[in-house]
Amino acid sequence: MRILIAIFISYLIGSIPSGFLLTKYVMRKDVRQYGSGNIGATNVARVMGLKSGILVAIFDILKGYLGVLVGQLIIGNSLSIAILLVAVTAIAGHDWSIFLGFSGGKGVATTFGVILRLYPLAFLIYALIWLLLVLTTRYVSLGSIIGSMSLPLTLYFSSYDSKNIFFAALLSIFVMYTHRENIKRLLKGEENRMDPDKLGKSGKK
Repeated sequence: MRILIAIFISYLIGSIPSGFLLTKYVMRKDVRQYGSGNIGATNVARVMGLKSGILVAIFDILKGYLGVLVGQLIIGNSLSIAILLVAVTAIAGHDWSIFLGFSGGKGVATTFGVILRLYPLAFLIYALIWLLLVLTTRYVSLGSIIGSMSLPLTLYFSSYDSKNIFFAALLSIFVMYTHRENIKRLLKGEENRMDPDKLGKSGKK
């Protein structure tokens, strides 16, 4: 019963649509009607500006972190399969929010929060790869995809057990799945770059 309660609470935390709430009730705009239509930090930055995007990213990272933390407080502070399930549901909540008719974002920032709580070293490596690629290529999606690939490798070389390495691999696959359209555009050379001069100026879909 404790596991089910933890999973339910983690999902609800992950489901809080911070990007939608910020743009809808603070800035009086529905971010889903602009840019890519995504509620995540990248689209919020393109539509509302860099500061708004950073604020949403922080909230989304906190969702993943708190989702796992609550699960650990209820179940126990460990890397058990139950805790890993709780972590997945926090990310799933962001991607398929019950408050938005089971739609949402792509889960990268929430994945960051989950990794930060469970595997701090893997978080650092992922974040550095993401930042380096975004700064050099201006492709946020590329940083997210390539960075996620480092997760199972980092855990493997950090001597984690097989279930945690497998979990990290699943998270990596999950990120690639939610970015499948971005991958197609990257391969075709059609992906949008993050242009600092155009942040806050994205038009409607």
